[in-house]
Amino acid sequence: MENSTLFLTYLGILLALLGLSAFFIIRQVFKTRRIESTLGRLQKKLTKEKGTAQEYYELGSLLLDKKLFSQSALYLQQALKALTEEEETENAPLIYNALGYAYFAQGQFDLAIRQYKSALKVAPGYVTALNNLGHSYEKKQLTIQALESYDQALKIEPDNATAKRRAQSLRKRVVIPMKQ
Repeated sequence: MENSTLFLTYLGILLALLGLSAFFIIRQVFKTRRIESTLGRLQKKLTKEKGTAQEYYELGSLLLDKKLFSQSALYLQQALKALTEEEETENAPLIYNALGYAYFAQGQFDLAIRQYKSALKVAPGYVTALNNLGHSYEKKQLTIQALESYDQALKIEPDNATAKRRAQSLRKRVVIPMKQ
């Protein structure tokens, strides 16, 4: 009697785990199919005709997720060209930041810095661009500029975990001369 109860308990737990695993696998398959479908649709459309800034940005972002950085950069540049005046202040910072990330991922830190600075010209309080700018400066061994970027991000968003962590790490490495 005890063995059959124990067996049924183990079987129930096993079936629950298998059901949960199946749910997550099926969900991931549908998500991947949706992404691939959107990617294919956008690529087909944008090779045949001119698209909107939103479409170029969406395709560029999908390619970033797939780690196809050089292709992504091309579409993100097209998104910048396709921006209308109304979209400029709202969407331009996002596109510049994504383009900066595409360049950063390819090791083109100077181009990344230029894009992050462009994002900040349009939206000076864009904390993600400040964090990314700081990270790019770090990669170029420009510690003081990196620290300034992180400090600026912390002025805007004091609870920013990334900026806090990176700024603390940089302060340990930098000796800032005292003013007399």
